[in-house]
Amino acid sequence: MLKGIVINILAVIIVAGIYSCGAGGDDQGTEYAPNMYHAVSYEPLKQITDESAGSWLSNREDGKGEYFNSNINNPYLMNLRVPPANTVRRDKDGYNPFDYYSVPKDSFDYAAKFVKNPLDSTAEIVDEGKALYMIYCTHCHGESGTGDGLVGEIFLGVAAYNMGRVKDLPEGHIFHTITKGRGRMYPHASQVAPDDRWKIVRYVQVLQNQN
Repeated sequence: MLKGIVINILAVIIVAGIYSCGAGGDDQGTEYAPNMYHAVSYEPLKQITDESAGSWLSNREDGKGEYFNSNINNPYLMNLRVPPANTVRRDKDGYNPFDYYSVPKDSFDYAAKFVKNPLDSTAEIVDEGKALYMIYCTHCHGESGTGDGLVGEIFLGVAAYNMGRVKDLPEGHIFHTITKGRGRMYPHASQVAPDDRWKIVRYVQVLQNQN
């Protein structure tokens, strides 16, 4: 008798558990660990001022709802705001006024128009650019920039910097090519730091003006 009651109770529990897991519409069903199913991403440019928002899944020590994300240290509970129009985010060195990482690979015309070299064309910068060029570029483009590197001799078609349309390519185009790659040239953003790429650009401009 007792065994039958226990079995019946277990059966009811199992059936109820299975039924409670069913989801539909706004009902997500019973969830073992709701925080694992519902990501609570922090949105810095949004703010939720309702302190009870998400209280049904909250495990915060301050007792507020999981979705509450307003800045309690600000008298107006304000979080970060969208930067003013036409302002530019710069890096730690105060330059790179162009987010070239988010620009599509094929946006060479855009880069040519808007990307400007933050480094002056001083003898020191050009010399540093030459040293970097010798490391990263000569195997294809050659020391003279005429496409006669060891790789360029095997895989013909490496353009000379001082001929044709390549001679007139603006600095933004060159930088974007180094960063994103083009044609058979792979991107070098992971190998060469941004400021080093700009130094290489300065030296490439010297090679563009060779006779």
